[in-house]
Amino acid sequence: MSLLPAGKRLAFAAQGERLCLGVWRAGRWIVCPYGAVLDGASAKDQCARCAQLDRSRSVAADTMADDPRPYGVYLAYFGPGLLKVGITAAERGPARLVEQGAVAYAWLGRGPLMAARRAEALLGSALSVPDRFAKAAKRAARGALPPVPERVAELAQLHRTARELPGWPETLEPVEFACADHTELFGLDRIPGEVAELGGMTPGAEIVGEVLTGVGADVYLRLAGVGAEVGVGVKAGAGTGAGAGERERGAGAAGGVAGAVAVMDARLLSGWVLGPAVGEATTVPVRAAARGAGEREREGVGGQEGLF
Repeated sequence: MSLLPAGKRLAFAAQGERLCLGVWRAGRWIVCPYGAVLDGASAKDQCARCAQLDRSRSVAADTMADDPRPYGVYLAYFGPGLLKVGITAAERGPARLVEQGAVAYAWLGRGPLMAARRAEALLGSALSVPDRFAKAAKRAARGALPPVPERVAELAQLHRTARELPGWPETLEPVEFACADHTELFGLDRIPGEVAELGGMTPGAEIVGEVLTGVGADVYLRLAGVGAEVGVGVKAGAGTGAGAGERERGAGAAGGVAGAVAVMDARLLSGWVLGPAVGEATTVPVRAAARGAGEREREGVGGQEGLF
């Protein structure tokens, strides 16, 4: 987020093809040996074979049960009714919560990996606390968050209930309740109630706008330029060759978006070579925000490896 401060102007274009990032080993990316081309609309930055190789030694995929590091169990708040449980290596501190875009969080316990996993499973089975929420649900909740005291109260209640459950792992040290809120860190007060969404990049597509704030992988932009509508985006590549001027229509078309706010999933940029924009307007599809409050999704865990 420090690289994208509020007010920063972005103007870039996708060049060439979106390529697999390869395999993460020893703190660096090793180039994909297959030269695989990725779908521009997917948040995954690895091809299936590289992701499978990474999963062979991954906490997220439960193939690293012998990891000796201590782990923390946390409760994360994304909005009313949107509370999840998760684990992260204690040495990472709150980094995992920031990456997920948690509005607030509290630590529940700390101990060995398998004890942390048992506590996570216990909350899931006994209290139906999920381990993730859909991106659409988290985005929708940010536009209408309750006051901080209400967030704290909801987290505190779940924390108390969780600690009273029978079957708590003996080797997991409980942590007293203390809520950390990310309102200021994320600039949540700069996110309006109505936000459009940017689609995936394609060769030649451009994004032009001013950064409002960033929440996890989401970057909120005030779009520049004219000639586009919410749900009616200029087809990627317009103004850069064949198909210039074509438009594609999506559901929920509304008024013009020059100056409107849209959210971009920065993960969709992974694998692209980005160069300077040549135009003055965003040319990726702009669509009305999806409605997904309460919806759960199971994203590929390949996108989570390295986060623990």
